[in-house]
Amino acid sequence: MKKLLLFVVTLMTTFSAFSQYKMENVSITYGEEITEEKGKIIKIIGETNNKIYALGLKGKSDYFLKIFDASGMKLLSNKPILLPELKDKDIDFEEIVILNGKLYVIGSVYHRKDKIFTLVGIEYSEDGKLSKNMTTMFEAEVAKSSDRGGFYFKVSPDEHMLLAMHTALYEKEDALKYELKMFDPNLKTVFSNIEKVSYNDDQKDYEFTISDFDINTKDDVFLVINESYRDKKKKEKVEKFQVFAFKNQNGYKKEVVDINFTGKEIINCKMISTSKNTVQLVGFYSSVRDNGKANKELKGVYNATINLDNNTNDNLKFNEFDYATKVKLLGERRAKKGKDLKPLYMIHSIIEKNDGGLIVISEYRFIYVGQRQGIGPLGVQPITYTTNEMIVMALKPDGSLDWSNVVAKEQAATVTVASLNIFAGLGGSGNFNVALGLSFPLGVMGKGPEYLSAIPIYKDGQLSILFNDNKKNKGITDIEEIKSLGNYNNAVPTIFMFSDSGVITRKDPEEAIKNELVIRPGIFYRKNEKEFLIYASRKSQDKLGRMVLQ
Repeated sequence: MKKLLLFVVTLMTTFSAFSQYKMENVSITYGEEITEEKGKIIKIIGETNNKIYALGLKGKSDYFLKIFDASGMKLLSNKPILLPELKDKDIDFEEIVILNGKLYVIGSVYHRKDKIFTLVGIEYSEDGKLSKNMTTMFEAEVAKSSDRGGFYFKVSPDEHMLLAMHTALYEKEDALKYELKMFDPNLKTVFSNIEKVSYNDDQKDYEFTISDFDINTKDDVFLVINESYRDKKKKEKVEKFQVFAFKNQNGYKKEVVDINFTGKEIINCKMISTSKNTVQLVGFYSSVRDNGKANKELKGVYNATINLDNNTNDNLKFNEFDYATKVKLLGERRAKKGKDLKPLYMIHSIIEKNDGGLIVISEYRFIYVGQRQGIGPLGVQPITYTTNEMIVMALKPDGSLDWSNVVAKEQAATVTVASLNIFAGLGGSGNFNVALGLSFPLGVMGKGPEYLSAIPIYKDGQLSILFNDNKKNKGITDIEEIKSLGNYNNAVPTIFMFSDSGVITRKDPEEAIKNELVIRPGIFYRKNEKEFLIYASRKSQDKLGRMVLQ
C-alpha cells in the first residue's frame, strides 16, 4: 500500500483498535471502537481530571453523557441525562459545559402562567452522577410563550467562566430584550446586564441585530450590536455600529465604543479577542445606493480594531473582494460586470496570525426546509444543510487585504425533524435579529451535518483546512471542476494547505482505502494550539481520536 500524505494516514481502520500514526508534523491517536450504541456523539465537551467527556444523542431528545479514559480514549460509561422537574414542569436540555474541571448540564423550562423562562444548572460528578442541587441561572420575564426567545452560551478561553445570554421579543412594544450574565465555576453570578431596545415605526428599513458576544482571558465581556435605518429625507443610510465593553477591572461598568462610517451597510459581524488587548471585528458589508437603500449583496470584508486601553476604534478597513476571487465565485462574465456576492456566506472562523493580522474564513451556507409531512404534532419536515466553498482572506495588521483564495467544495446533508421544533429558540424576527446561533443545532447532529464544513488548523504561520470530499475530486482545486460530496459515508479526507501568499497545495490520499473511517469536522474540540480531540466513524464503527500538531 502506498504511503498516504499528512492527516490522511491516520484515518485507516485496518489497524488495531488503539493505534498511533505519525507523518511529518502530525500525529493522530484513535482509541478503541465504541461498541456502546446508546447515542451517537454530537459534541466533545472537553477533557479534565484524566477523562474526556462527550455528549451523545439517540432519537429526538434522549441525551447521554459519555465518559472516556483520557489516555486510551476507552469508553468508561454511557449514562442517560435524566433531568428532574422544576415546579412540575419537565426541564429541557440546553447545553453541557466544563468549568474549572466541573461538569454542568444546563436546562430550561417555561412557566406559562407566570410568563417566566427559567434556566438552571446542575452539576455532574466525575463518574456521571447528577447532583440533587440545582442552581437557578435565569428567571427571564417574557411577553408570551411564542416569544420566549432563546439562550446562548460561551465559555471563557481558560474554561473558568460561562457567559450566557437570553433574548426575547416584545412584539406589541416593538422591542427586543436581551440579558447578559457571567457565571463562575460554581455558577455564581459575577456580572449581569439587561436592556430592552425599541424603535420608531416611522424609520424606514429599520434593523437591530445582536451580532456577537464574547469573553476574553481577563474575564472582560463584550457585545456587538448593529442598528440601522434609512433616512428618507436625507437619502442616507444611518448605521449605529457599537461595541459594549464590560471590563473586570472597572467593575463591569458598561462602556460604549462607536465605530463610525458612512455609505456602507454592515451585513454581519464576528469578533475575536486578541493577545494584544484588542477586540477585532470582521464581517461582510454591502454598498449603499444614492437614495440610501442598501444593496444587501456582499461587497467585501471589513475589519475594525478596538483598542481596550482607551476604548477607541483604531482602524476600520473595508476590503472589496478582488477580481480573481470574484471570478472563482461568480464566473468571469459576472466578475467583469462588477457583480457582488449573494448574502449566503457566514463567517466560519477567525484566526489571529503570528504577525498580528487575521485570517478570516467564511463559508457558503444554505438551509432548505422541505414540505411538511404528517398530521398535527406528528408532522415532520426534511431540512437540507448545504456548506459549499470557503473564502479565505488574510488581513495585514492594519486591517487591509494581504491575499485571498477559495477552498472549492460542495457538501450537503438532509435530516428529518419534528416540524414544531424547526424554529424553536430563535431570538429574532422581522426588524430584530439575533445572529449568535450560527453552528448546526445539536438536535440534528449525528444525522449528517456533522460530516460537513471543515476544521481550520493554524500552526507556526501555516494555515491548513481539513474537510471531507468526493474521491473523484483528487488533486482538483478549481471550483468549476469539482463534484459534490455525494454520500458522506463514502467521503475521503483532504487538506488544503496555504503558502504565505495564499497559494493552495492540495493533499489527498494516494489511493482510496476501503472501509476507512470518515472524520466528522462538525464535531471537534480544540484543547490548545497543538491538540484537537476529534471523532470519526463509518456506519456502526465509531472512534474518538486525538490529533496533535508537532
